[in-house]
Formats: sequence, structure tokens, C-alpha cells
Amino acid sequence: MPVEHSFSVNGVDVAVWEWPGADPPVMFCHATGFHTRCWDQVIAQLPGRHCYALDFRGHGHSTKLPPPYPWRNFGGDLAELAARLDLTDAIGVGHSMGGHSVTLAAALRPAAFSALLLIDPVIRSKATYDGPWAEAQFAAKRRNQWASPQEMFDRFKDRPPFQTWDRAVLRDYCDYGLLPEGDHFVLECPPVVEAAVYENSSSPASDIYAEIETIRIPVHVARAGKEMAPASFMGRSPTAPELASSFVNGTDHLLTDQSHFIPMEAPALTAKLIADILAHHSAL
Repeated sequence: MPVEHSFSVNGVDVAVWEWPGADPPVMFCHATGFHTRCWDQVIAQLPGRHCYALDFRGHGHSTKLPPPYPWRNFGGDLAELAARLDLTDAIGVGHSMGGHSVTLAAALRPAAFSALLLIDPVIRSKATYDGPWAEAQFAAKRRNQWASPQEMFDRFKDRPPFQTWDRAVLRDYCDYGLLPEGDHFVLECPPVVEAAVYENSSSPASDIYAEIETIRIPVHVARAGKEMAPASFMGRSPTAPELASSFVNGTDHLLTDQSHFIPMEAPALTAKLIADILAHHSAL
């Protein structure tokens, strides 16, 4: 089982989960509305590896401030955490918003990472950074109160996008994604926070292409090639098709059989992508 730590970074307390093991370490960064333990099934397939996973501000066990939630705060928090952990030569893994965050952190603290795996990151084409996402408030309407994690699991298991997820991942998402409150449970990422994060995804301040140009380490971009059901808000990949070519040393991987929720649908595939990067690292 992982060990939970708490660190104060940039004026907020963030929860960090650690799986002790062999270095180089792997730092996992979750998506909007998710939490660290969504990575459990991926990490289980990297036995003996030293792993960290961060609950970003507003998520999991970390500080929950009122909006707004500028995206640069997430990457800045991760860069400061890397300094606190004295992280060097790590493999940075980020899904969705986490991909944006670990990219910015790698630019802010170059010594912390030796390679990045960006899993369908929310790094859009440059022209789309033109203002707040007007549709973001759908997330504020999410159901927040649950009788139990089992009720949440039963409600989600046959609905998009959850019906395509690995069952164990969905179980972790529900079991570790709720906090007790009186005689019921509430989401670890409050709906108002989730909506505020989505709202800023296309803000001009979220454009990190200037920082991308400074990153020299290998960067692997795993893009989702499969569209989801129309009922899903994340029907298409949010990743700029040209993103990998924007890095000095970028490689594009188009996963035609996977939707945006790659780590949730295919934890074994995700672990293999990481293992391949680690194997290349060991060969150097």
C-alpha cells in the first residue's frame, strides 16, 4: 500500500502518495476531477518501481480553495513539490490536465525529469486559447452526495464514459474519490472546483507553447484515436494533433483503439508505455 505525505507548496497543502521502490522514480499526475488512486492499477503493473502520485489542489486530500483555478497553478505546484522531494531524473506521467501540468513543471524545473509521457493531454492547438470554456459549468451540476462508494460504482458502471473502464479502476475511482460527511459521502473534488478547472482550460494563460519550446528531454505523446459516445463530454481527444512535433524531442503515439480515458480503460497498456520508457532509460 502507498504511504501518504503532505507538503505545503505555494501556499496550499498537497497530498502526495508514495510507493517505495527502485529509481528512477515515476511521478503520476491525474486529470481534472480525479485523484491519485486512479493510478493504482497502472502502478500495480510496475512492481518494485518507486512511484509518486500527487493530489492537485482542489482534488483528493489536498487544499480546496474557492475558484478561480488557473492551470499554471497546477504545474507550478508540481515544480515546487519536485524541489521539496529533491526529485531528479524522474519519468513524468500526466493524463489530461495532468499532462499539461507535468509539461509546465518540466519546463520550470528541468533537472527533475528525464522523460515525459503525456497521455491525451489537454494541450490544445495554439489558436484555441481564446478565452474561458463556456460549457464548463456542466461539471458544477454533478451529483455530489452519495450514500456509499458502492452506490456510486453501481450508478456509473453502465454509463458513459465509465462503462468502458477497467472495473478495478472504476472501483478505485469510487472507493477513494469520496469523503465521509455526516451520514453520507461527498466527492473529493467538489463540482464547483471541477467546473472552475475546466473553465480555465482554454484561457490564454493556459497556453504553454513558449515553455514547450524549452524542453529538451524525450516527450512521448499518447493520443486517443477513438471517439466516445455523443453522451460523453470528452467525446474527442483534447490534444493538438501536432503537439509532439512542438517538442524538440517529441514522439507521437496515436492509440486508435482508445478513447480519452486511456489509463482507466487500459491500465496494462499504460504501464507498458511507461515500462518502455524506463527500459530505454536503463539502456542509456
